[in-house]
Formats: sequence, structure tokens, C-alpha cells
Amino acid sequence: MQSDSTVAFLIICSAMVLFMTPGLAFFYGGLVRASSVVSMMMMSFGSVGLVGTLWVVYGYAMSFANASNSGFIGLDGYFGLDPAKLLLGSSYEDAVGGNGFDLVFAGFQGTFAIITVALISGAIADRARFGGWMIFAALWATFAYFPIAGWVFNFKVEDGSVVDGGFLVFNVGLMDFAGGTVVEVASGAAALAVALVVGRRFGFAKGMHAPHNVPLTLIGAAILWFGWFGFNAGSQLAADGTAALAFVNTLVAPVGALISWSLLERFTLGKPTAVGAASGAVAGLVAITPSCAYLNPVWALVLGLIVGVVCALAVELKWKLGFDDSLDVVGIHLVGGIVGTLFIGIAGEKVGWLFTGDPTQLGKQAAGVAIVGVWSFAVAWISAMLVQKTFGFRVKSTDEIAGVDRVIHGETAYSETDPRWTWRG
Repeated sequence: MQSDSTVAFLIICSAMVLFMTPGLAFFYGGLVRASSVVSMMMMSFGSVGLVGTLWVVYGYAMSFANASNSGFIGLDGYFGLDPAKLLLGSSYEDAVGGNGFDLVFAGFQGTFAIITVALISGAIADRARFGGWMIFAALWATFAYFPIAGWVFNFKVEDGSVVDGGFLVFNVGLMDFAGGTVVEVASGAAALAVALVVGRRFGFAKGMHAPHNVPLTLIGAAILWFGWFGFNAGSQLAADGTAALAFVNTLVAPVGALISWSLLERFTLGKPTAVGAASGAVAGLVAITPSCAYLNPVWALVLGLIVGVVCALAVELKWKLGFDDSLDVVGIHLVGGIVGTLFIGIAGEKVGWLFTGDPTQLGKQAAGVAIVGVWSFAVAWISAMLVQKTFGFRVKSTDEIAGVDRVIHGETAYSETDPRWTWRG
């Protein structure tokens, strides 16, 4: 039985992680057109209600069925369900009996599922139907996120070694402390797929869709950063030295990424931007997620400096390749998640190539990234195509031009007399 202090620690961390989703709504909301703010933010809030419900009903039972290395498919594999955990049944019984750890752990992991699905929405800003988004979110959460979480987060440890669990951790040997693959790579790969299916915005061109409210984006980034401390440190499931290391690295890496992204903008654009600084900080948070407990803080700073530049360059690819990842989910979350996950195999304590001279762990990290990325992309592509061909995923071009807020939700973020309402950039 876990101590009451551990339960209290997880309660606090869970609340912090849940707060990240409204933070994401602010972050995304500031980046879109003034006439799309409500729609953009509602996709995040819709994820809270939808994914939260699915998690309670069957998501937790799927992701955290009895740990087994039996393989990809089976009773305890891909579609494995622990009937006792449906509707959080066994967790509730434990809590009533005086052991609240499993119940609060279920809540903690549920907040991860919510934010992961919400992240994908940034790729289809300004043009997605809310109903289509909700159907897609349910499909992707069920067939991608829930099983992937089981592959990585559901495992048993004895004497410091993984002895049983999801196949990516047990069979492949992937190291991912807080979700670089489960959350970041999975959401980024899904974002790429859904952006390709839904298609480009009207008037897609560099400079045509500037953020309408930069302060809102900065507030969102600050909330995300705050919540990320609970995200990473809480993944230790105890307030100990490892949690402290994860906490500090969650401060250090984003600092480095913020600086390097801003410096790159200064040298390439002539001026550092506030949106660039916020994006850099988020890129650093993404990259440190899988590695926060495996790096010396000095290496966390190095990772931040590297990923700030890499992601700043990556977000430009959409203009060269012609896919409309509206709010840079691919460039920041997919690319940042890949860099952070691979970096464990390079500079991770006791396992990194730089310290051991052995690239084996780097290979395991690459395999984990590839498996999660391909599976998430495939599920997202199929799900988005089903929605597009049936219900419809995208609004009409005339509705997109007019602004999706009034068309979809019958309300707007600003009064129509507000100058921002007439902005169409």
C-alpha cells in the first residue's frame, strides 16, 4: 500500500496536468484567427469531456490491464481489457478499503489521455467541424492512445529491472519516463495524418494566418509550463530524488529551447518574436518529457538548446512540403518528441552512447519511436478518412472564410464591433 503522502502528491500532480488542457486551449486560441477562437478552444474542452468519459468507462481498463509481455495481441495485449477495471470498479473498491493509490493513479493517467488528444486539434485549426473532431477523437483515443499507453506505461519493476509489461518497454527496451512517445510522438504523427486528410486552409500561404492574440498564447504557454512540472515529476509516482530531477530538468530544458529558438529568429528574421519564445519553451518541454529522469541537468540544457533550433527549422517544413499543420503540432510535438526520445540513447545516464560507447539503447529508442509513430499515423489516417467520408470533417469553404465560430457554435470570442473580428489574416 502506498503512503498517504504519495497519494497526496499524485492528487496535486493530477490537478496540474488537467490544468494543462485549458492552457493548451489558450495557447492555440491565441494563434488562430479571431473568428476561430471559440472553435479552437472548444476542441480542447471537448476532449476533456469525451476522453475523460471514455477513460472512466473502458480506457483505463484497456491501458492498464494485467501487465503481460505476451505480445502485441492477446488477452493482455493490444485489446486486452481488465474487466475489474471497467468503470474504475476495482480502483474504487480499493479506495473505499483505504488504499487510494490506484484510483488517483487512474485519474493521473486520465489527464494524460485528455491532453494528448487535445494536442492533435492544432493541426486542423480554422476549418474542422466540431462533431467530426469529436468522432475522430473517440476513434483515435480507443484504437491508438489507449493501447499505446499500455505498451509503454503499464509495466512491473522488481529490483530496479522491468520484469513484465507492455511490449515496447519489456520486449523492445524503450525508455520513456513521462510520455515522449505515448503523448508527443503519437499526437504529432496523428496531427500529420489528420492534416493531410482534412487538407489545407483557404489561402494557405506563409504570413497569411498570423496569430490574432499573442498575449493569450503567452498565457497558455505559461500554464502549460506550470502543469508540465506535475506531468513529468508526477510520473515518478513518488516525491523523491527522481521526481526532483524530473522537476529541475523540466525547468532547464525549456529555458535552453526558448533561448535557442529566439536567437535563431534574431539571426534569420532580424527580430525575436514572442510566439517564437513561447514555441521554443513548449518544444523544450516536449523534448524533456521522455528523458527528464534520465539526464544530468547539464545535458537537459544541451537538449533544450538543440531542440529549440531543430523545431524552429522543422516548423518551416510545412511551407516547403505543402501540408497545413496549422499550429505546428508536427514541427514541435512530433519532431521534439523524437529528438527527446532519441537523446536518451545518446546522453542518458548509464545507457547513453556517449557514456557506454554502445549504441544499443539508441537503437531501442528509435524502434520505439517508429512503432508508435507508424501506428498512431495509421489509426489517425483511417479514422479521419472514415469521418471525412461519412459525417464530414471539414466545413464549407464559405463557412471557413466567414469564420467557423458563428457557423459551428453560434457564438464568437469578441463582439462583432471589436476590430479584431474583422481581421482575416
